[in-house]
Amino acid sequence: MDKYYLLNETEIREKNTYDISEISPFDAGIPLIDISDQTINDVYYYRWFSFCSHIKMTPLGYIVTEFTPSVSWESLYGSIVCPAGHHMYEGRWLHDKKYLDDYARFWFKEGAQPRLYSVWLADAIYAMSKVSGDYTVPEELYPALKDNFAAWENNNRLLGKNNLLYSIDDCDGMEFSASGSGFRPTINSYQYGDAVALSKIAARLGKDDEEEYFINEYTNQKNKINAYLWDKKATFYKNCTNGWWRSDIRELIGYIPWYFNLPDEDKNEAWKYLNDENYFYAPYGPTTTERNHRLFMYPYTHPCLWNGPSWPFATSQTLTALANFISGYNQDVMTRSDYFNLLKLYANSQYTTNENGDRVPYIDEFLNPFTGKWSGFERGIHYNHSSFCDLVVSGLAGVRAREDEIIEIDPLFGTNDLDYFCCDGILYHGKYLTVIWDKNGDRYGMGKGLKVLVNGEKKAESAVLEKILIEE
Repeated sequence: MDKYYLLNETEIREKNTYDISEISPFDAGIPLIDISDQTINDVYYYRWFSFCSHIKMTPLGYIVTEFTPSVSWESLYGSIVCPAGHHMYEGRWLHDKKYLDDYARFWFKEGAQPRLYSVWLADAIYAMSKVSGDYTVPEELYPALKDNFAAWENNNRLLGKNNLLYSIDDCDGMEFSASGSGFRPTINSYQYGDAVALSKIAARLGKDDEEEYFINEYTNQKNKINAYLWDKKATFYKNCTNGWWRSDIRELIGYIPWYFNLPDEDKNEAWKYLNDENYFYAPYGPTTTERNHRLFMYPYTHPCLWNGPSWPFATSQTLTALANFISGYNQDVMTRSDYFNLLKLYANSQYTTNENGDRVPYIDEFLNPFTGKWSGFERGIHYNHSSFCDLVVSGLAGVRAREDEIIEIDPLFGTNDLDYFCCDGILYHGKYLTVIWDKNGDRYGMGKGLKVLVNGEKKAESAVLEKILIEE
């Protein structure tokens, strides 16, 4: 069976090719899109080429790098663990699994540094398997993932205060943040997500006692996060700077708990700040700190600041969290169109002007949230420190990866946001999925509305954009 049965791969290759990668994403196998929004289309294909330009063969197998060119603080073969979670969420949609399977294994080989920065490795490796349906890698790496979890516990959990994990903001990859170091929503949410993943791997391996251990770990971690990091008055998760006192500033990292579906629905109100210009909304945002605070964009001399500039690393975390929130929570704070509008804003920020004066897709470290001007560091060329394609496939197309035999499709855009959208050749649990939205019914010859095809056969349809469940 041809992996792309509907869209014309040859035509799309000709229109959407970037000469920046030795590995073609089309050869590696990617979901194709056809969309009435040209900005999202262009950035989507550019980001696949950018991602593949960072896939490197090493003596320990394939890895995914962050920087082009090299930097002095990189680890073995140019690896840096900080964005590895983003790399795995992004790369899980490649048809050829060897690249990311090698990369997952790499972090637990001699010389790699899986704890140089905080990161959600167990969660991300498990997320890869939820797409492929093959759990060989997380089961194989389970002993190493357990050891990694224990090392974070031993090295970063400070007993006698609030029993949460402590992190220097730079070790979160978020140097010179507004709230600074502390018991941050970052590392503590990552540890929660990893405990959830480890409990599920233990269950798959029939290790009942260990499954129970990790269930207790993530339950206790959730309770601590809610007790010490949730500010009831501000209705937001914040950094707890000294064990008991929370920072007085809202930062975008306060949305990270939703990346792992940690909060209950009594925390829904936190999302009202994301689209508010007094808080996080900006033309090239969202901003990494709320705009109404005295420390917002404070002019420190250090070039990398997390006190207001827009960082794709944080934006992609926030959009993943938002997709979870809209699709999985009973709430009336954010809509499907809100997700689309923020994704469009994110896509529109990923441009620069080339030597010919043309505006072309581009990704760097961070940008001014009001002008869209990138940081301009030479090391930021095609910077691989965030996700985008995953946000299109799992969010916009709504392919919500699951562990059971249900295909869940929940597209996150409004009826009037797109005239047409097709995400085709999505390899999921060994089957090829196609998600189609045709507002007027004249684009794909299948009539109006939402259609879901499995291996080229129509399995479900709806006149409106809504969640669809299909038994495999």
